[in-house]
Amino acid sequence: MATRILLRHRTRAEPEPEPESDSDDSIDSIECEACGSGEADAELLLCDKCDAGYHTFCLRPILPRVPSGSWFCPSCSSTSSSCKKIPKKFPLVQTKIVDFFKIKRGSGFGQIESKKRKRKSVLTSKKKKKLLPFNPSEDPRRRLEQMASLATALTTTGTVFSNELTYVAGMAPKSANRAALEKGGMQVMSREDKETLIQCKMMMERGEWPPLLVVFDPVEGFTVEADRHIRDLTIITEYVGDVDYLRNRETDDGDSMMTLLSARDKSKSLVICPDKRSNIARFINGINNHTQDGKKKQNLKCVRFDVDGECRVLLVAIRDIRKGERLYYDYNGSEREYPTHHFV
Repeated sequence: MATRILLRHRTRAEPEPEPESDSDDSIDSIECEACGSGEADAELLLCDKCDAGYHTFCLRPILPRVPSGSWFCPSCSSTSSSCKKIPKKFPLVQTKIVDFFKIKRGSGFGQIESKKRKRKSVLTSKKKKKLLPFNPSEDPRRRLEQMASLATALTTTGTVFSNELTYVAGMAPKSANRAALEKGGMQVMSREDKETLIQCKMMMERGEWPPLLVVFDPVEGFTVEADRHIRDLTIITEYVGDVDYLRNRETDDGDSMMTLLSARDKSKSLVICPDKRSNIARFINGINNHTQDGKKKQNLKCVRFDVDGECRVLLVAIRDIRKGERLYYDYNGSEREYPTHHFV
């Protein structure tokens, strides 16, 4: 029974004395805060601060293995954050921001195109339950401030901006990203939703930025707020970064990894690693959506799609989001719920 305790409990803390009672009910009663199950005890972690239990596979971002050192649950890691120093702000200079995000020059930066046509498209899409493109702030300077806030977070964390999945030598090749390998299948993105996703990418390339602001909180660190009203079913961002095999990340604590492909053959499962290349998705916080407080805060859903045979991960609004509201997605959806195969 001692082996079970070591696998499930903290690894740096002193071992707890064996209970005097012959009953092991106290051990078996430990349950995952996310899924409510006490099974798979070899992958059930106990927080070093509050003793709350979580399966490694129930966390979002996932943990590919039991950490070798101390581990804190999402609630305690937020309150225990040592990130107190206010970061140096990226200069609010258009030329520097345009270069940082590789915005196409001569694309009419600062202008909003076809507002009337866009409004009509949004209403039609809403009626048909289709994904919606984001609605940029109309003030060009405000969009510069939004981009500067993201540039500040990226430079502070030593991350290069990227808005696409990247495939690096030594990690998983692009050919490994095959949605057909997904266990149980994956929701195929419709033609209309694919066009909306492409529209969002093109808008960003010409400087029409999502209405999102990265702010620094001394407790939570970098986090993201809506900078204007965002409608339900709006595409917030795609979760991007380097693609790697999950098996290659067994020694990685995975504080920001995201599931890309959960394959029937586990050796072919893929994760997104945004520690070196990423976009604003890295700074959007996950929330425990199995608690009442978490359900109230959650305003995004993480959904994986089959897009032309490849797996893609989107963060999508699941309700109207007011200006100034912080964004939270379901970091700990269970394996059965994640992704939602019938999102729309």
